[in-house]
Amino acid sequence: MNSPAEIAKNYVPIGKGKTTMKASKLFVLGIMAGIFIAIAGVGASTASCSIGGSVGKLVGACVFPAGLTLVILAGSELFTGNCLIIISVLEKEATIAGMLRNWVIVYLGNFVGSIFVAWGMTACHQLSLFDAALAGATINTAVAKVSMSFGDAFLKGIFCNMLVCLAVWLGFSSKSAAGKIAALFYPIMVFVVSGFEHSIANMFYGPAGLFAMTNADYLAKATADTTKLTWGAFFAKNLLPVTLGNIVGGAIFVGCVYWFIYLKKDAK
Repeated sequence: MNSPAEIAKNYVPIGKGKTTMKASKLFVLGIMAGIFIAIAGVGASTASCSIGGSVGKLVGACVFPAGLTLVILAGSELFTGNCLIIISVLEKEATIAGMLRNWVIVYLGNFVGSIFVAWGMTACHQLSLFDAALAGATINTAVAKVSMSFGDAFLKGIFCNMLVCLAVWLGFSSKSAAGKIAALFYPIMVFVVSGFEHSIANMFYGPAGLFAMTNADYLAKATADTTKLTWGAFFAKNLLPVTLGNIVGGAIFVGCVYWFIYLKKDAK
């Protein structure tokens, strides 16, 4: 098992490598991560809807960690986890420009992967499960996400990516697949059951609701005020503040903090 100090030291070359990877590879790996997170969202929503109530929410939260498990073990690039690249930048092993390049390319790839799954769930009529109750729940979830204030979405984004980056951090503590899965499970489960906001997951949840609304039968199952749900509202009222919050939570509250504790050279 790697200690926190060893994790910090070991991450520096990993973060550096992420900033120098070929753009086409970053983008494809970003697409894969978007697909992984979105499919986990499908599984979590399906499990939650099949049971209902608070128990259903808890079960869904226990399913969602499958997404980060796939990202870590199968190999892909996730924007939120890559906020830790700030560690390599602070160690002067990577540049700010390289970090931002990674973030932009991976973020766009994550969006493509997530929105593909969101579209696919309506196209293949997955949302017809449980007499289309899953469709109604999907639309209601999307409406709830665009109904938050900018400040609420921003703060929930901070707390979310603190937990996501801590899950990635804890994953580096183990050298076995089982250890990595066990380490990342609880932080991800906690963020989901707490209702915190993850920008890449929302690239699935928001568009999934918007695509579902194009089907009249699905729209009829929604109980929320669907007039609030538009593409503009999704980008401006949810994705923007949540993304900014994710950056603060991951890069500052985890990356900068652990660099300061374990890697910053004390003045003599």
